[in-house]
Amino acid sequence: MINIPIFFTLIFFSYIFNVCSGAEDFLSANHTIKNGETIVSASGEFELGFFSLGSSKNQYLSIRYKKAGEVIAWIANRDAPLTNASGALTLSSEGTLKLFNGSNTLIWSSNSTKSSRNPVARLLDTGNLVIRTDNDPDQGDFLWQSFDFPDSALLPGMKIGSKIGKNLATSFGWSFNSWKSNDDPSPGTYHLKLDITGYPQLFVYNGSARYIRAGPWNGMTWSGIPIAGLKNIFVDEFHIEEEEIYYKYELFSNSLLIRLIIMPDGRVIRYTWTSQRNNWEQATFIQADYCDDYARCGAYGTCNVNTLCRCLDGFHPKNLEAWRGLNFSEGCVLDTEYICSDRNDFVPHSNKKLPDTQRSSYNLSMNLEDCKKKCLENCSCTAYANTNITGKGSGCLLWFGGLLDIRDQEQSADVFYVRVAASSSGSRRIVLIVLLPIISVLTVVLGFYLWYRKRNKEGEVTEGEIDNEGEDLPLFDFRTIANATRNFSDNNKLGEGGFGPVYKGILEDGKEIAVKRHSTHSTQGVEEFKNEVSCIAKLQHRNLVRLLGWSTTEEGERMLVYEYMPNKSLNFFIFGDTKERASLDWPKRYNIINGIAKGLLYLHEDSRLRVIHRDLKASNILLDYSMNPKISDFGMARSFGDTETEANTARVVGTYGYMSPEYAIEGAFSVKSDVYSFGVLMIEIVSGKKSRFFDHPSHNLNLMGHAWISYRENRLLELIDESILESIDQHEVFRVILIGLLCVQQYPEDRPNMSSVVRMLTSNNSLPHPKQPGFFTERKLDEEYNLSGNEADALYNLVHSSSSNQTVTVVEPR
Repeated sequence: MINIPIFFTLIFFSYIFNVCSGAEDFLSANHTIKNGETIVSASGEFELGFFSLGSSKNQYLSIRYKKAGEVIAWIANRDAPLTNASGALTLSSEGTLKLFNGSNTLIWSSNSTKSSRNPVARLLDTGNLVIRTDNDPDQGDFLWQSFDFPDSALLPGMKIGSKIGKNLATSFGWSFNSWKSNDDPSPGTYHLKLDITGYPQLFVYNGSARYIRAGPWNGMTWSGIPIAGLKNIFVDEFHIEEEEIYYKYELFSNSLLIRLIIMPDGRVIRYTWTSQRNNWEQATFIQADYCDDYARCGAYGTCNVNTLCRCLDGFHPKNLEAWRGLNFSEGCVLDTEYICSDRNDFVPHSNKKLPDTQRSSYNLSMNLEDCKKKCLENCSCTAYANTNITGKGSGCLLWFGGLLDIRDQEQSADVFYVRVAASSSGSRRIVLIVLLPIISVLTVVLGFYLWYRKRNKEGEVTEGEIDNEGEDLPLFDFRTIANATRNFSDNNKLGEGGFGPVYKGILEDGKEIAVKRHSTHSTQGVEEFKNEVSCIAKLQHRNLVRLLGWSTTEEGERMLVYEYMPNKSLNFFIFGDTKERASLDWPKRYNIINGIAKGLLYLHEDSRLRVIHRDLKASNILLDYSMNPKISDFGMARSFGDTETEANTARVVGTYGYMSPEYAIEGAFSVKSDVYSFGVLMIEIVSGKKSRFFDHPSHNLNLMGHAWISYRENRLLELIDESILESIDQHEVFRVILIGLLCVQQYPEDRPNMSSVVRMLTSNNSLPHPKQPGFFTERKLDEEYNLSGNEADALYNLVHSSSSNQTVTVVEPR
């Protein structure tokens, strides 16, 4: 039996708790929330308040996911950030949200077009902030809603499209704008929009220019996105109505969250959160490649990222000379001009993105046969197709004028029919019947010849080729790589290393790649190329960069194809300006240190080969989308057998400042050489300073010497990068410095192996006291210096004519 007084007491205290904790999901008229105060949706999924982004100290009135990583879903004042923490949000008695800064200046308003006597602003469980009268049901007509003013995120239930006024003039539209950067949410150059000029189609624009055309809706997906997404998790809705045309999607289950984000670089990424995995997983939804340049192949041309442009069946290049010079802009023309009559024929085209529908008309109730007849009746009609390809197909889409922006797309289920002269179509069928058997036989013979030739050449070791150590890796042809990198465009260039320039590329299937192209001035030659392919081909670990394939040409050009790492290399952040360094706070740096340690442990002890990297440094640590580290650049690496532990070389190669004393002085390298390099890297990550550029007003020691003195004099706090001091766990960061000092001890036998290092990093066991580092003092060069060839030999000869206690100095040749 319920105790009535206790029951009401519990209700009262529950109410008081909710009020005091700011857990309401609404804001009443003439009430205000300030910095530090929030309103939370009923389910606790979303939270409205004042939040900052990344390393920026600006405050934004934002809606964010409360339980899912505190990710921002919507921002009100994108163009007018609060530069201090004194903002206030008020709901007026008429039903308008008003945001004031510390000077009580209005910087943002909901600009509600309707008014109410009893308004309330409520944050719904969908993430939609709405204003309505306080007695309206949840599904009532809103006075204003945030879903009508999208940011960069398309959430379930949000619309992308337009409300239609008289004469089909757009009176209101929902489009999504990218942020300028991850720290600056003001509108960037890219926006995602539904174009309703003809049959509605989805575009990504770069400014006013068409960037990527995702195509029209075909009843299942956008024509240019053959796989729309997780069909068992959400349902797509595309509506063409009298008053509005729009697309949206809804989730089947509340246990999963999905958001589509248009990124600052124009990509559209789908993020999925599941409570079981407790993180956001990303997948590319829309991304540009060579064939996405609008109308790349001109009218009646179709683009393929491997074979570039070709004309549709029944057409030929309008300007053959320009076409041979890879200028396809003039497109194609009919082989035989048709005379408008019912004897015209139509050629079906499948496995392609549907042409641009800006010059088109449509009827959603007509069948395909009637659609064909309607096209025949109009001399300007050049093609037709179903608007909906589900079931037996339905609806009629008619094109007028030249067909533009077509591309090959193997997974496409669309079919469109292009108008040609009947005689042209008939003669083509006769030619095909005769030629197809001949072509088939020739294809088999040619394929066998190429396979035999490739198999015999794979075992040879000549300039520009590798031996069969890399036989498990795909061999990319030059054209595929050239297309992926937009013919090695400077706009795709990521940087340049010892091997040569590195380019970003996108393969036909949308996979992002990084291509290292051998330079004629490269300090690395055939041996390094062979070494990297044969070594890394056998390695698979989450903290090692993945080599996807390789390529050579008959002219001896060599290329390596890697997975693309979007966040550059570690040195960009830890040696960058204050903003970059602050963006990599201590938890992220600690995660990176642990990831590198696990990658090295795999190389030394867990892989099929015992691999010594020999060139571990900040610039060879790449960062993926989630800032996870991946060890790269295995051109200098050496592999050992099961019983081998060290080796000697007369040619010392690597980066001075990261090399262990025994390697730089005696040419002896082992797993302990990598441990030394890792110790240097750990202290660089903590301090934000380069080992060889470190300068201190009180002494002339390098960074290792400074770290040692700081440890001895109990002044480790001075060693830590100032930009991360607010985010550190002092015990944790001091422990990392101590482990780093243990790794850089002068003698290899004193240094821990990587299995011990990983245990030290993941436990709180007591640590031994380190001994003095190797290269305790040294002169500093003007810039980081990669040793190779004559310079490395000169160093080797120099140190062998000196005592092992002396400072080793390399003078850069002028």
